[in-house]
Amino acid sequence: MVTRLSASDASFYRLENSSTPMYVGSLQILRKPRNGLSYETLLATVEQRLPQVPRYRQKVREVTLGLARPVWVDDRDFDITYHIRRSALPSPGSDAQLHDLVARLGSRPLDRSRPLWEMYLVEGLAKNRVAIYTKSHQALVNGMTALEIDHVIADRTQKPPEFGEDIWIPGREPSDRQLIIGALGEWITRPTAQAAAVRTAVTETVTSSTQMLDLGRRMAEVARIVARGNAPNSPLNTRVSRNRRFSVASGSLEEFRAIRARYDCDINDVVLAMVAGALRNWLLSRGEPVTTSTTVRAMAPMSVYPDAEIESTGPGQAISEVAPFLVDLPVGEANPVVRLSQIAHATESHPTATSLVDTRTIVTLSGFAPPTLHAMGIRVATSFSARLFNLLITNVPGAQKQMYVAGTKLLETYAVPPLLHNQALAIGVTSYNGTLYFGINADRDAMADVDMLPSLLRESLDELVEAAK
Repeated sequence: MVTRLSASDASFYRLENSSTPMYVGSLQILRKPRNGLSYETLLATVEQRLPQVPRYRQKVREVTLGLARPVWVDDRDFDITYHIRRSALPSPGSDAQLHDLVARLGSRPLDRSRPLWEMYLVEGLAKNRVAIYTKSHQALVNGMTALEIDHVIADRTQKPPEFGEDIWIPGREPSDRQLIIGALGEWITRPTAQAAAVRTAVTETVTSSTQMLDLGRRMAEVARIVARGNAPNSPLNTRVSRNRRFSVASGSLEEFRAIRARYDCDINDVVLAMVAGALRNWLLSRGEPVTTSTTVRAMAPMSVYPDAEIESTGPGQAISEVAPFLVDLPVGEANPVVRLSQIAHATESHPTATSLVDTRTIVTLSGFAPPTLHAMGIRVATSFSARLFNLLITNVPGAQKQMYVAGTKLLETYAVPPLLHNQALAIGVTSYNGTLYFGINADRDAMADVDMLPSLLRESLDELVEAAK
């Protein structure tokens, strides 16, 4: 089967470079069962779910001379053992060693002659645990029609559901000549196609005032973001190398709920205030000038949903949208409560604030939505110039009960967001089973002190918890 990449998919595919690869990463920590989690079991689990993510068996084919966008084609030589690999830490492997491994694996380029993803089963982790690290090219995941693979391999029960036999027969791969003919055909028919698109758009606009209003809101939001101008100067913005550092932090959801209840705000506001406090102390530790007016601008995409489209019976698909949200984090403000108040006010002023995805909604959705929602957030962020903000923060809600992968308890889950152009830091936050998990990805050279951030985040949260008492 041949499908042309969308304009956004093609941009992710073409615009990445060796220092800023467009990979969506996910790290999952699991409780090692008595008989272990075998490589063969993981292979079988993923293979069963591949029909839900068909792009994971497709590769990208370029069109000669760039006459048209590349196409997705079935990989007739698809070998799942190439994509799912084993790795091991020297037992007993520490969390620091695991994070270093994730940083190294995330820096390696994907093979463009094959489907653009890799999964690693990491053994040897201390405290009777194993880890699964996955990286998928951003072009693979668009959220609605193409999910992230970790979304569909998670189950709500320890006993995985039954799946029918998957009989996959790859389509014939087109020749270069066929791709050229197809591209030329599109060039010839483009005026007609464009006219049809215009007619369709007019019809839909006339017949659907809701869609028209939605488009208007989207355009207004884009204009509002662009009008903010470039982000303030920050040590977070510098030339990015190919090498990474990865670190993690966590906090009890009850702590965030207590702060939310005390100050009548959203949990997302608390997360952003926590990050603002940590960045303030990080800047001060570096001797950077911090005044009362100093800010760090974050792109923090919000997960939202249209009420009429919630579907709880679909095959692992989260019916959801992600909207851009640009917020100036008041790192110059010393009072944590004032920081929170300023961020909450910014959220209230945002047009999508009333439709934030609630954790209870996510619980009703099949599979494990966070990996896909993180990818959608990254997609939203990269639709804007990286000059408009200093860092990316994705924060998505997940199931608030125990989940399983291949019959194995999922203990912790961390996003590994990519670094954008000239941005040395990205943070992905995932709410799961009563805990918020922070995945912190940073440039190895520009942020050699990234290991400070987990303790700084903890200190910042403790300040808010203490103030809320």
